Amino acid sequence: MLRLTVCPEDYLMIGENIKIVFLGGSKNHIRIMLDVPKDVNVVRNKVIERNTTDPSAKEKLPHYYEVPKAPEKYQKKKAVVNDSAKHEQNIVK
Repeated sequence: MLRLTVCPEDYLMIGENIKIVFLGGSKNHIRIMLDVPKDVNVVRNKVIERNTTDPSAKEKLPHYYEVPKAPEKYQKKKAVVNDSAKHEQNIVK
């Protein structure tokens, strides 16, 4: 599994003939464009889940979830710079 951070209009090439273009989006929605040959079958997970009737086969389908953020104690500390003292000195001069 490969996890990437991409910018709008970045793209991925899979082989020589499959291109995935990231068009941007909002917090919960991402727009992509797929440039694939007609002989390649592209199906959304919702369609696969809806058409799978066997419960044991549904359990075997891959599920991907958002990775939760690490607790605050494990996140890097952000440095806060207080420039107000410098700013006050510049005003006094």
